[in-house]
Amino acid sequence: MPEPFTLIARLVSALPDSVILPETAEAFKQATSVYWAQQEREAVPACVLQPKSVEQLCTAVRILKEEYDELAARGNKVNPKGLFAIRSGGYSPVPGAASIVGGVLIVLSRFDEVTPSEDGSTVALGAGARWNGVSKILDEKGLAVAGCRNSAVGVGGMVLGGGYEIVLASGTATVASESTNPDLWRALKGGSNNFGIVTRFTVPCFPLTDIWSGFLYLSASQTTKVLAAFHECVNRADSTVANTTSDNYAAGPLACFTYIPKIGLQVISVHLAYTKPIGNGWKWPDYWKNSPFGSFWCFWRTCKERRISSANEEMTGLNPPGRRQVFATTTIKNDPATLNAAHAGYHDAIASLRHAKVEGLVWTLVLQPLVSDWARKGDSNPLGLHDCPYPLVVVSFTVNWDSQRDDEFVKTKTREAVEQIEAAAVAYGTSHPYRYLNYCAEWQKPFESYGEGNWRFLQAVSRKYDPDGLFQKGCVGGFKLGLPGPGDRSATTPREC
Repeated sequence: MPEPFTLIARLVSALPDSVILPETAEAFKQATSVYWAQQEREAVPACVLQPKSVEQLCTAVRILKEEYDELAARGNKVNPKGLFAIRSGGYSPVPGAASIVGGVLIVLSRFDEVTPSEDGSTVALGAGARWNGVSKILDEKGLAVAGCRNSAVGVGGMVLGGGYEIVLASGTATVASESTNPDLWRALKGGSNNFGIVTRFTVPCFPLTDIWSGFLYLSASQTTKVLAAFHECVNRADSTVANTTSDNYAAGPLACFTYIPKIGLQVISVHLAYTKPIGNGWKWPDYWKNSPFGSFWCFWRTCKERRISSANEEMTGLNPPGRRQVFATTTIKNDPATLNAAHAGYHDAIASLRHAKVEGLVWTLVLQPLVSDWARKGDSNPLGLHDCPYPLVVVSFTVNWDSQRDDEFVKTKTREAVEQIEAAAVAYGTSHPYRYLNYCAEWQKPFESYGEGNWRFLQAVSRKYDPDGLFQKGCVGGFKLGLPGPGDRSATTPREC
């Protein structure tokens, strides 16, 4: 990055009360150590910018755009590490998703508004709010929104619905909604940080007091039964499957298979939820009581009625911050043989993981339903799922460990496991192209998985609102759309997925 200190000096001059430099050691450390994944904490920026208002953020973006344009005018490429990064909650383990080495880190923590409308139909959420704060405020008012199950995650990375307030590459703030900039509004529902910096979301609310939720903890010896029960319950949740009865209050089961080498243990955990209060504490709703999971023998159960904030906190406690992390994902049809193949991909890696003695390793496979009924609800988006005629399963790995020396080994084993599952799904004819962006590893390409038409749409919207590619080449965090920037005429061409 040419003359980085000139850029920082300009930011300090324009926004002296919002720039944190390494010289202010305690404040700088505090601002750069709130990431969930340890790897992200190790990326040290040249400065941290914490804008206090949309106006300050607009000023910062204009300064960054001027620097970006000056590089282009001199015929220089932007440093591959980028000019700046943007952090909402900082929960992604993808390197550079919300961090940067030597550049400007824009932190949205002061945009932490949670303001329900007077009639309770919507709530305004700042992009720097976290779901624990959101759910606690809404709990008090008997309201809820469709959001994240983990309380530590930032709002900015997990909201698809509603309308947006966004700062564009020009340094101007605008609104994206169904009636104003509708193409940008649609692109933001899955397009990540490729169009600007969202500062506020206005999302629909609905009345909700308590929910019934919790985990079942089971022996690995029940793997076959759990996979069969998962398959049946996912089908029950989808109205496109013949001879099944769905219940709109029942969330799909979440099945996790975990290996912990330190104690030589394999364990299964299954999360169940029912969003209509039944008014009787630990009593199971009939839907889940009469499901296959209702008769399983468990080591321990935590299912009970509780506030959403309590349910979220339970999820958060299972994988605390400060450890090295990697995600990877694929998507399959809800097919018994393919579910067994997914588990085989997880299980087949255990021998080599045990032999490698990865310090502090926790190796987890997660199966999550993606029911076609759910995909068709809500606003138009570019994910490519609206016409899916059958239930899907999002297969993901959540892996954490202690030491940097094991990074490449763990990443390689995770990729091998995913590719083994994908090969089996192709062989069975049960693969699906969709890749959920927030679970993707750095080597995966979520936008290609949306399909050629949707990818081209996202590229066109990026060109319209960011014609010089500031958020493609200047902000390199997260997944990009394959468009060229200054001094770089190469681009990735969409193809049919």
